[in-house]
Parts: sequence; structure tokens; C-alpha cells
Amino acid sequence: MSSLEPLQSHLPEILADLEAIVSLDSPSFDLAGLDQVAAWIAERFAPWGTLERRETRNGPLLSLRVSGKGQRVLVLGHFDTVHPRGAFAFRLEGPRAYGPGIYDMKGGIIQLWWALWALRELRLEWPNLEILFTPDEEVGSLASREAIEAAAKRNAVALVLEPPMGNGDLKVARKGVGVLKLYAHGKPAHQGVEPEKGINAIVELAHQIPKVVALQDPTQGTTLGPNRVVGGTATNVVAAEACTEIDVRVWSLAEYERVAAAMQALEPVLAGSRLSLTGGLNRPPMEPTEASLRLFEAACKIGEGLGLRLGAGRVGGGSDGNFTAALGVPTLDGLGLFGGDAHQTSEHVVVGEIPARTALLAGLLNELSREA
Repeated sequence: MSSLEPLQSHLPEILADLEAIVSLDSPSFDLAGLDQVAAWIAERFAPWGTLERRETRNGPLLSLRVSGKGQRVLVLGHFDTVHPRGAFAFRLEGPRAYGPGIYDMKGGIIQLWWALWALRELRLEWPNLEILFTPDEEVGSLASREAIEAAAKRNAVALVLEPPMGNGDLKVARKGVGVLKLYAHGKPAHQGVEPEKGINAIVELAHQIPKVVALQDPTQGTTLGPNRVVGGTATNVVAAEACTEIDVRVWSLAEYERVAAAMQALEPVLAGSRLSLTGGLNRPPMEPTEASLRLFEAACKIGEGLGLRLGAGRVGGGSDGNFTAALGVPTLDGLGLFGGDAHQTSEHVVVGEIPARTALLAGLLNELSREA
């Protein structure tokens, strides 16, 4: 018997769980809201194994160890959302269920619970699991990264419960994401009395920004966005300092190294001015490997039996899977619920797809229990 049938028959209960978790608002940095959701998750998941709670500056981080069979598998999920409190409420409308974070990615947390439930109901095995529920993925995982990387080193495989691509494909590659800050340093002077004694850092920066943009490489998917510029102190003072913050996205670490080296080598245009560069990648690229693609192929085979045709998706945004993949751990992302409109008030999952996506996760866990 497939896990699909019992999951289909329990769809109303799954929807009730979805409503419960998304009705608890948990914007990033909202410690009270994050605490409330963490408590709900802890109560729901604690019977499965050994649960530990760790306080971080960005909210509680939960770690759950579930004993199983076969290799050690890390499962990653986050419970912070981008939505402010009261942004919109859970609702069922037509074929969709709406709610803040239901797609990205509280739905994946509920999906995991029911995948384990289905395996237990069918007396099927799952692997030895280490599950991390983190509170700050939407804001860079700055307080969670160390725990994620430490857990990755203890496990053979990493599964990420972020949602799939818009067409349902799983995610085998993600761009590395970072911010580089390019500073121009000039010299202040009175704009009305002796501007010739000043060196305008904003003008220097204006010379440099086209050079930065020219480092993009569309053939490699490399983008650089100087999307924020600050500088100067007053309109009657020659600007002594200016900075542009540049969003950097790359498919490979080699591309980032090329960009960073070229930016370090930039030369000032105005006599007497100078440049400096800070920042770097927050999330390294999630580059596919032979091992991660074998994991993807295993998921595809399971998906075929569930009526799911899964492709290998590549996405420009990062996730916590970037950290695990960069450590050489085979990582498969996009195993969450199918839906759309992440980070919008129309964020939703497709109700009819919930059983199959949950059965896919259950099937993959069962498959991994057979490997030492």
C-alpha cells in the first residue's frame, strides 16, 4: 500500500495542522511570535524523538533526533516568515489554502510530520534523522548557520523542506548570494567657498558603478546589482564618503572569486580619492554533484509512482541548503508543498497536491533508510 492513500484520507487533519501553524504569526526577529511557533512545533514533534531547544539572538532553534535505520539524514526547515503580524489570515478558497508562510515554509514542517506518520502507519522504515527547525532563514540564518553546518558534518545527506519550483520541479542548484560594499573615500570642503579643495566621493562612486555592472556575465548567470547608494553629509559639503551596496548572485564559487578579485582591483578615477571593499557571500552556491543528482534521481523515481513528473530546478535565491551543499553534503531542496506567491499576501499551497508531495517525502525517507 502506498502512503498516498492514508494521506489522502487524512487531508482534513493535515489542513487543520496547516491552519494552526500559519495562524501563529512569526515574522523574523519577532521573538514572541517565534517563541509561540517553536512551542507549537516542539509539542507536536517531541513524541518522535529527542528534542532540544537552543536560544539564539534571532529566536529559538529546535533540534530533533529521530532514531531510525540506515544512514544519517539531516532535514532542514524554518519557521520565520517575511509577513508582519496580521498581514492576512488562513483561508481555504477553491483549490488553494492561503496563509502567511504556508508555502515558504511552514507547510513543509507540517508535511514532515505527516510523512513520518504515514511511514509509521504503514510500518515502513525511515533513516536516522536530525531535524533542525530554525528561526531566521528569511534574514540570512546568521544565528543558525553554525548549527546547520555542524549538523551537516554529522550527516550523510541533507533534505530541505523549502517549496519546489513554480512548475513543481525540485531544486538541485541555488545561486550563491551575498552583498559587497564598495566605498569611495574623498575629501570634504565647503561647496560654496572652495569646492576645488574637495574630492567628491559620490562622483568617484559614479565612475565605478558602471565598471561593477560590467562584471556581470549573463552566460554564467552572474548578476551584480548596485541597488543601494549612500553618501555625503549635507548639500553644501563636498561628499567625503560614499558607498554602494551590491547584491551578488553566482552559480559557482569560481564566478564569485572572479568578481571579488576584479572589484578589489578597481582603480580610482579622481586624483586623491581611494576605494575600499567589504562584504562577501552570505550563502555559498549550492552546486549540484554526482551524489546530489543521484538523490534527485531517486526522488524522481518515487515521484513517478505518485503521478509527479519532477525536473531539476535551478533558482537564483538561496536557502539553508546552500550551507550544507558547500560542505560537500549531497543536498536536495524543494521538497516542500507545491503552491506559489511566496512573500505575498496571496501566498498559497494547492490542496490537492498535498498528499502526493507528502508521500514523495515519505518515500524518499524510506528509500534512504535502506542505505548504510
